[in-house]
Amino acid sequence: MTANPPTQRLTFPALQRRSVATLQFNIGRLCNQACRHCHVDSSPARSGPEDNARDDVVADVLALLEREPGIRTLDLTGGAPELHPEFRALVIAARKLSRTVFVRHNLTVQFEPGQHDLPQFFAEQGVTLFCSLPCYLEENVNKQRGKGVFATSLQALQRLNEAGFGKHTERELHLVYNPVGTSLPPPQLALEADYRRILRRDYAIEFTRLLTITNQPIHRFRDDLLRQGKLQDYFAKLEDAFNHATLDGVMCRDSLSVRWDGQLFDCDFNLVQGLGLAGEAGPKTLRQLLETGLATVQDCAVATARHCFACTAGAGSTCGGAVVS
Repeated sequence: MTANPPTQRLTFPALQRRSVATLQFNIGRLCNQACRHCHVDSSPARSGPEDNARDDVVADVLALLEREPGIRTLDLTGGAPELHPEFRALVIAARKLSRTVFVRHNLTVQFEPGQHDLPQFFAEQGVTLFCSLPCYLEENVNKQRGKGVFATSLQALQRLNEAGFGKHTERELHLVYNPVGTSLPPPQLALEADYRRILRRDYAIEFTRLLTITNQPIHRFRDDLLRQGKLQDYFAKLEDAFNHATLDGVMCRDSLSVRWDGQLFDCDFNLVQGLGLAGEAGPKTLRQLLETGLATVQDCAVATARHCFACTAGAGSTCGGAVVS
């Protein structure tokens, strides 16, 4: 086995951002789980200030939302974003600014100290939830996310159902699937039907939609592929499955990502790779963006690399699930 990266066979096509309708804020890498597929390399050990947003970065995110009405959605991710001490204040402030708030919720964080009332908080604030459940089978979930995670996740979903999520149209609860290994996700609608049938029949759990996401060959998943000698084959699979029709709907075309240290990126995957915004003249940090204005990052080239083939393979993959049907 070699640690050298495989030779790239295709060049990823040039992309350009259209607008910034969504601001995704990775508030930090602190998490109560350490999943094998995690592209952010999050874990309970990531509790230091170098891995989590300072209060001034949180304040700058709110300042940008207040200044730029075109940013309609704040997408909060991590780690487990709920573990950041400013998480709830940030959600409340963004909702007061009439923004839609997405929360990337790993479910099991509900059972951490001080987090038991999260379903009620989410309901009061009217957030939209994206909840990780990579399979409806206990063995597969525990293999990827840790022993006991499946049972705890089901309990958390039932608590969210009790708060109205997944049952009422105004309380959206989306489940997020990703493959256990090197497979591409199956067709999203067919898999959603399986999830809905089994979760409803066996656990009386309801949800809004199922979203399928392709595993990114970065950080822990890349390391796992290297150990197994499968990295080159996985990159080849992604390139062979490249679908030009997905390019119009990839997330980076209409969003911008902010890292916990205030640096700007085109997406959460570029963020953890340290692949900053393309071009030398534009802003590189949130503070600089506040000075120059949002127009300086709109209609600009998107920075791309080989991992971008994961977003464009097959039906495509974004934080909102498959790109094409």
